[in-house]
Amino acid sequence: MKKIISIQSIADAVEHLIYQASFNLPEDVKNIFKLMAVSEKSPMARETLQVLFENSEIAEKENFPLCQDCGAVGIFLEIGIDVTLTGTDFDAGINNAVAAAYKKYNLRASIVADPLRRKNTGTNTPAFIHTDIVPGDRVKLTVYLKGGGSENMTSLRMFRPTDSIDIIIDHIEERVIEAGPNPCPPIFLGIGIGGTADMALLNSKKAVLRGVGTKHPDPFYQNLENRIFERLNATNIGPLGFGGRSTVAEVYIKEAPSHIASLPVALNMNCHSLRYRSITI
Repeated sequence: MKKIISIQSIADAVEHLIYQASFNLPEDVKNIFKLMAVSEKSPMARETLQVLFENSEIAEKENFPLCQDCGAVGIFLEIGIDVTLTGTDFDAGINNAVAAAYKKYNLRASIVADPLRRKNTGTNTPAFIHTDIVPGDRVKLTVYLKGGGSENMTSLRMFRPTDSIDIIIDHIEERVIEAGPNPCPPIFLGIGIGGTADMALLNSKKAVLRGVGTKHPDPFYQNLENRIFERLNATNIGPLGFGGRSTVAEVYIKEAPSHIASLPVALNMNCHSLRYRSITI
């Protein structure tokens, strides 16, 4: 039997999740800052991590956005095959909710209608919507806010299938060093491996949404995440680029089958302000 879910209920959830993600940093992320500060030897790094923690506390108490760049809105939907959606235009419903949230909560509008003519839409729309059809009768909705500074550090490289894992790790290290302070570390690093070029890039974003503190279910990739984590935290970039071990907060890999001749690797560097929220309807 089909479960009926209204597009309006999804839109209402979008508005609520934008508020949560914009003003309230998850406790798990705050705890990472605390743990990093304990293990840091650099006084500047410890002080910077403390400032990041205090910033999150002030944002929550005073209803200030966590960052002046209130982000592009990514919408990730997993729609159960046994769900019937009711209402009118799906994309319009979501974009109306985004526009309403950014106006209601005085969030900065950062989206331009055309990439070359650069006229701001004034509403932070359109959102960037990604939909997967999955088993079940529920809709899982994730709102992911991504600032331009970290988004601009995104990278994609098409490796040869014969390239070693060490070569891939070297490349990841090079890109993170090249990015330096620009993505506002400590970063949450999503890595998409395999698939086609476009799928690897999308998976690098989905990887970050796996959940703070989670481990890859495959021991092979879990070990690879750990290797990359240790390697990057030895670069001495540190929080906000001031030096120290706290360059990367967590590493997440999402792999996919790929063509026999291809090995794409995409990097999504999310800043220390990890702004996403999820709900299941």
